[in-house]
Amino acid sequence: MVVPEVRAWQAAKPRLARLARAARPRLAGAAQTVRPRLARLTARLRAARTTQSADLPVARPARSVKPHVTRLTQSVKPHVTRLTQAVKPRVARLTQTVGPRIARLTRAAAPLPARTARSTTRPLKTWQYTAGAATAGLALAAGVVTAAGPWDSTGQRTAERDWAVARGAGGGADHGRTSGMPRPAPSAPSVLVGLAGGTDGPGTAPAGPALAGVLGPLLDVPSLGARRAAAVVDVATGRLLYGRGADDALTPASTTKIATAVAALSALGPDHRLTTRAVLEPGTRELVLVGGGDPTLTAREDAAGWASLRTLADRTAAALKRHGLRTVTLSYDTTLYTGPALHPIGVNDNLAPVTALMVDEARTDGSAAGPAPRDTDPAASAARTFAGLLKERGITTTVPGPSRATARATTLAAVSSPPLSDLVERMLTHSDNDIAEALARHTALATGHRPDFPGGAAAIAGRLKRLGLPLGGAAFHDGSGLNRDDRLTAGLLTALLTQAGSPAHPELRPVLTGLPVAGFTGTLTTRYTGATAATAAGVVRAKTGTLTGVNTLAGTVVDRTGRLLAFAFLASGTTDPAAAQSALDRAATALAGCGCR
Repeated sequence: MVVPEVRAWQAAKPRLARLARAARPRLAGAAQTVRPRLARLTARLRAARTTQSADLPVARPARSVKPHVTRLTQSVKPHVTRLTQAVKPRVARLTQTVGPRIARLTRAAAPLPARTARSTTRPLKTWQYTAGAATAGLALAAGVVTAAGPWDSTGQRTAERDWAVARGAGGGADHGRTSGMPRPAPSAPSVLVGLAGGTDGPGTAPAGPALAGVLGPLLDVPSLGARRAAAVVDVATGRLLYGRGADDALTPASTTKIATAVAALSALGPDHRLTTRAVLEPGTRELVLVGGGDPTLTAREDAAGWASLRTLADRTAAALKRHGLRTVTLSYDTTLYTGPALHPIGVNDNLAPVTALMVDEARTDGSAAGPAPRDTDPAASAARTFAGLLKERGITTTVPGPSRATARATTLAAVSSPPLSDLVERMLTHSDNDIAEALARHTALATGHRPDFPGGAAAIAGRLKRLGLPLGGAAFHDGSGLNRDDRLTAGLLTALLTQAGSPAHPELRPVLTGLPVAGFTGTLTTRYTGATAATAAGVVRAKTGTLTGVNTLAGTVVDRTGRLLAFAFLASGTTDPAAAQSALDRAATALAGCGCR
C-alpha cells in the first residue's frame, strides 16, 4: 500500500534520477574546487584530535580549524547563492504542491524522533557537526539543482532541448531512439507536478474577465478567418475559465488525434502492444506473414526500439531450419482490417493506404516522419522485403501473394510494438496519420466495431461517450483529422485534455506527455522561437492542426503562477496559413505569460 503523503515523492523519483545525470558535471566541478580544501581540513582535524589535552576534548580542534572552515564556506557560498537564486521560483511551486502532504506525513511520524533520540547514547562532537553540516549543505544544493533542471554558471536555465536529451530513455515518445527515427519527445513534468497539488494546485486559477481582456483582442484578428472558437479550462478543477463559441463544432484538422488517443488508451490500455507474426500452415510448406496492424514495424538495420522485421526474419529462419525446411511458399495476411484501404482524400503523401501489414509506414524515401511518397500496396511491399530478408538467412521463398492464415497454423515467430503509450506519444508529437488510423481500427476491434473508417470513427465516439465527455455537435469520420467533415468543439478538446490529467484516469497520461513542446519538439519545433514568444517556449505543449482554410491549436500551458491550463483555439475560413498560425501562437503565448487575476 502506498502512503498518500509519499506519493508526491514517488512521482518525482524518476525525474530526480534522470535530471541528476544532467547536474552531475556541474556538481563534479564544484567538488573539484572544494575537495583539496576539505582534504586539508580533514588532516588538520585528525592532527588536532591526536594532540588535544584531556581537559579540552573539543575546544582546541574547533579553534584550530575555524579559519579553514570559514574560507571553505566563502569559496562555496557564491555557487550556492547562484543555485538558490536560479531555483527559488521552482522550489516555491514545489513547496506549495507538496507542503500540505509533508505536513501530514510529519504529524504521522511525530513519535519517531523521540524513540530515535532515546536510542542515541553517543553525543556528536563539534567537528562532527561541522563536517555533517557541510556535507548536508552540498547534498541539499545537489538535490535542488537536480530537481529544478540543469543550470549554467550564472544560474541561467539552459535550453530545454539539452534538458530533454539529458533525461534519458524514460517516459516520452521515441526516448533513446535515434538513427533517423523521429526526435525524442520529453515527458511533461510541469504537467504532472501541477496536478500533484490536488484540486487547488499551485497558484490561483485566472479570472474569466481578465482572460477575456487578454485573449479577446488576439482572437479578433482577421487572419483567423470567418469563424473561430476558443476555450480555456483549469485542469485541476475542470472549471471553464474562458469560452468563445466553445460549443460551436468546427473542423478540427489534426487536433482530432487527441480524441483518437483518448479513445484508444481507454479501450486498449497503455500497455497494449501490436504483434506481427510468421505462421506455418500444418502439413504444408506455406509460411504466412500475418499483419498485426503495427504501422511502426521497421526494416531498418537499427530498429531503435520499434518492432523489427529483421528480427522476425531471424527468428522465422531459425524455426524453419529446426523443422527441416529451407524452401517455402510465402503468403501474407491483411485480414485484420476490412473495408477500403484508401482514405477518402485519395492518394496523399500524408497517409499510406491503411492496411494491417506495412513496413516503415510504406515510405519510399527513407524518411521517418512528415509527408513522403508512399508505396501503393504496402502489404505486398512488406512481404517482398520479408522474402529478401529470409533469403539472406538461407530460406528460399516463392513470390509472396495474399492469403489468410487458418486457426490451425503454428506461430513460428513474432515481434511486438512498444507499448501503446509510446505509439500515442509518437502520433501526437509528429502528427503521425498512419498511427492515428491504425489506432482507430484497433479501437474498433476492441469495442466490437468493424475495423474500417466508419467503424473506427464510431468506436472513437463510443469511447468518448462512455467517458462522459461532451459530444454535442461532434462528428468523427476518421482517426487522423484529414477528413474535412470531422467536427469537434473547443469545449470537447479541453475536456479531453482535462480528462487526460485526471487522477482517476492515469492510463490517459500519454495524451499530455505526447503533446509537442513549443520551440523544441515535433510539429512545434520551428514555432515559438522569436523573442516575443520566449515565455511560451518549453511551456506551451500543444497539438497542431492544419488543412486548407483551417488552423487549430489545442494543448496545455503552465501560466505565470504555475497553474496548469488546457486550451483549444479553432479557426475556419483562414486564407493565410502562416498568419493564422502566428495568431494562434500569440494567443497561447499570452496565456503562458498571463497571471490574469
